[in-house]
Amino acid sequence: MDKKVFVLGAGGHAGVLVDILSQNELIISAIFSPEPDFVRNVFSGIPILQNEDKILENRTDKTNIVNGIGSLPGSSLRTKLYTKFTEKGYSFQQVISNYSIISDFAKLGKGVQVMHGAIIQAGAVIGENTIINTGAIIEHDCIIGAHNHIAPGATLSGQVRTGDYVHIGTGANVIQNIKIGEKVIIGAGANVTKDICSEETIFGAKAEIKNKRLDK
Repeated sequence: MDKKVFVLGAGGHAGVLVDILSQNELIISAIFSPEPDFVRNVFSGIPILQNEDKILENRTDKTNIVNGIGSLPGSSLRTKLYTKFTEKGYSFQQVISNYSIISDFAKLGKGVQVMHGAIIQAGAVIGENTIINTGAIIEHDCIIGAHNHIAPGATLSGQVRTGDYVHIGTGANVIQNIKIGEKVIIGAGANVTKDICSEETIFGAKAEIKNKRLDK
């Protein structure tokens, strides 16, 4: 018996995931969103649930969850929902675009999402619940932590390491062998040429430190 698939969220990120899953010919049982602002065309024909109990009624071994909540700096909803459903015994499904390029020698964790045009090279390891967004490049032997968001067009050269809860913004570039701590935010277009300590915010082409993050 095939597992039921439920998507959490009905925003733009969820729409992209549903589109990819549809292209992969996977049937979505329902979308969960307590307050959908409007129904996107990509959700046409898919039931929308406003009560998560309808998901929890299903057996954990017969259900897969797709995390359709987007990842933005300062927002923890995506991680909270991932933790909540995982603790209840549910598994999160990977979403992999047919238009991405992923080496057979890369390793992807639970719930990892890889969008159109992304490239993940040999030896790379991607932590659970991480998004590798449209056109992002993860070069050889990079180790990406859990709950990361590598935004569209970002490039990580070889052997970059990131901690958990890292956001690397659109078009940012990280040179080889860089180590990035936990809860770091790297702004769009930044060029990172040195290691970054945990909880720092980096912005601008010269990757200047803006402030120390205080939320934990």
